[in-house]
Amino acid sequence: MTTRANLAPALGLSLVLALLTGCSILSDKPKSTATIYAPEPRVQPDPSWPTVTWQLALTPPLGARVIDSLRIAVRPTPGEIEVYSGAQWARPPSEMLQDTLLRTFEDSGRIAAVARQGSGIAADFKLVLEIRRFESDYAGQAVPAATIEVAAKLLHTRDQKIVAARTFLQAQPAASTAVADVARAFEQSLVVVGHDIAGWTLVSGQNYKPLNRS
Repeated sequence: MTTRANLAPALGLSLVLALLTGCSILSDKPKSTATIYAPEPRVQPDPSWPTVTWQLALTPPLGARVIDSLRIAVRPTPGEIEVYSGAQWARPPSEMLQDTLLRTFEDSGRIAAVARQGSGIAADFKLVLEIRRFESDYAGQAVPAATIEVAAKLLHTRDQKIVAARTFLQAQPAASTAVADVARAFEQSLVVVGHDIAGWTLVSGQNYKPLNRS
């Protein structure tokens, strides 16, 4: 027979679990009253970039849930991830990165065609991206840096071969600890990362010699 004494520990444990579930700091559902930040990076093409005749497909960037979220991640100390209260992105980092690159390639005028994967173009190359970091990192400093780390692979679609791979890392210090200044720093980091990935992609694809199938 179950007694009141036996029920007490179980009820206590259930209450603790319910409280922990409701207070998850890494929830990807921002409050409706959150301030929304929408960086708009504009990348200027580099005169050294080659003009290419091939076509490129951009695959959707991958990223862990805590990274690719509307919540703005902050790392106050090494090994600890939190989110800014009352703030969120207008779009997740994967969409911001892909849109930055798509606009960069299109505005550069250096490529025959570029589009998102699944758009129907006969792409000669695919750009595969993984977002490893997209966070405000204090790194022991008084103000954080908008830190973006992306692993990129360029795949030749016909040869099914990775022709180049590189990891890009950019950390742009914010003007202050204010979230608005952090968001502006992320915009600057996206400019640098978009510039570097676009240039690397054009050069790497141009330098690749397809396999001779004759």
